[in-house]
This record gives sequence, structure tokens and C-alpha cells, in this order.
Amino acid sequence: MDAISALHNRVSIAVLGGPAPDAAQRDVMLRAAMRAPDHGVLRPWRFLFLEGEQRERLGQIFVEARLQDDPRADDDALHKLRMKPFRAPLILVAVAETDEAHRVPVLEQIVATGAAVQNIMLAAHAMGIGAMWRTGGMARHPHVKASLGFADKDEIVGFIYLGTPAGAVKRVPEEDPDQYLRSLPQALPQGSPQ
Repeated sequence: MDAISALHNRVSIAVLGGPAPDAAQRDVMLRAAMRAPDHGVLRPWRFLFLEGEQRERLGQIFVEARLQDDPRADDDALHKLRMKPFRAPLILVAVAETDEAHRVPVLEQIVATGAAVQNIMLAAHAMGIGAMWRTGGMARHPHVKASLGFADKDEIVGFIYLGTPAGAVKRVPEEDPDQYLRSLPQALPQGSPQ
């Protein structure tokens, strides 16, 4: 698949089954990540592939985090959290391991990691692999970060669910990109520096 086709046709796939991407496909995705724009060539991204029993451990980490916040969380809510990692055979956890003292702002380090994830999503699509980028409260929880080996300052940019598309593919409606263009205002708002 050529790059423009991948860019114009990629969609998120919510229902994923096996098989998971193999070692060669994972390598292709990680090599695509390395080409993301990265101010200062910091390579702030870190990736963890979780599969098999590791998904069970991730579900347990989610449950522990929830119980820290709400010791009375009901069994249904905890069961849902425990089962989230089983929505795909492989999860790639993408983390911006930030350096607050570096001249490149932390925001740019996080954005670079997001760009690396987008490259992974595009590479997956080009190879026929389904992918869904998820975040949520667990991505920001200190217990989850620590349990995955990261500091509280680091940012989990996403849990990327990967597998074989196993259901109807949601079609995103075509839109006119011009509706998202803005023009430079002719006059500065009142009180703006001149």
C-alpha cells in the first residue's frame, strides 16, 4: 500500500482477534515509529509489547489502580477493567519518557511520541493489521505508570491494541478538509501585545 492510500484510508478497528502481529511486522511498526518528527532527536518514546499472560497482569494493574482511588469499587467495574487488555491479542504501550530539564519542552516530547504512535498506526494499516489507540484514566494513573516501570513525570500516550480485524470496519465519513482551515485575523484582539 502506498503512503497516500494509507493516510487517506486508515481507520481505527475496535474488534480485534488473532493472530497478533508477528516479530517481522512488529519490527516494521517500530522502524516506522523511529521516523517520527522529533525535535532535538531525543527519542523520548518507549514501547512495551504486552501479550498472553502479560495482558492479565495489565488488567490486574488497572484493578489495583482503581481500588487505590475507590476501595469500594463494585465487582462489575473491576471485572470490566480486568478484561480491557483482552480486547486484542497484542497491546503496545507507548510512553513518553520525558526529560523536564531538557531545552526541548516536555509538550514537544509528548507530541513526538504521539507522532511515533501515528506512524505505528499507519504501518499497521498498510500491513492489514487492525489497530485501536486507547487512553483513558488508566493512562494517567501513577500506579499504572509505576507498575509499567515509568516515573510519574512520564506520560502514557496510549495503549495501542493490535490484531486481526474481526468484525465490520467502521467507515469514517468523507469530509471537506477546507472546513478546518482558518484565516489569519485582520486585526489583533483588544489587549493583545503589539
